[in-house]
Amino acid sequence: MFDGVAPAYDLTNDVLSMGMDRLWRRRTREAVGAEPGQRVLDLAAGTGTSSEPYADAGVDVVPCDFSAGMVAVGKRRRPDLDFVVGDATALPFADEVFDAVTISFGLRNVVDTTAALAEMFRVTRPGGRLVICEFSTPPNAAWRGMYGLYRDRVLPRVASMVSSNTDAYSYLSESIADWPDQRALAALLHQAGWRRVAYRNLTGGIVALHRATRPV
Repeated sequence: MFDGVAPAYDLTNDVLSMGMDRLWRRRTREAVGAEPGQRVLDLAAGTGTSSEPYADAGVDVVPCDFSAGMVAVGKRRRPDLDFVVGDATALPFADEVFDAVTISFGLRNVVDTTAALAEMFRVTRPGGRLVICEFSTPPNAAWRGMYGLYRDRVLPRVASMVSSNTDAYSYLSESIADWPDQRALAALLHQAGWRRVAYRNLTGGIVALHRATRPV
């Protein structure tokens, strides 16, 4: 499914989020706080849009995505990045090799969230961090209702005008509606062994940024 939307993926995301995805990704990078020379795993990296700023800042970033089509588009655009096709529930990396792991708008697409969080824990060094940027549940009832209307009614229609694969974006709406809220995801992180778990809402809770640390 994601192979089919790869060529226009970044443009479609910009349109559907009205440009807010750029802000959300910037806030994610700030939360990761990677410094030059550190090694960062960028999961669900798609075409590498989220990975580029790390590389440009001297961070050793590894873009990883389950979709070979996404990775192919990314490699053509940024051949200097070491793209990897990989499954978040069975990562092709050794234990404790990353200073940070981050995943933006991809965790809800993984078939087994618990297994993915455990794998991220495994490949992160002790003291390293995890940052998850994902769609979530606005706590304000009125804002939640307005957002739900956009998500369920408007988003699929707009997607049909800018993407060749409308089924993928119908799935997007459904997956967001079914995803755990902020506290539920925080609980899953604790169960996977992560500590110092915290989250902050972005854009009124349309998106939540979860941050956690692997114990030393």
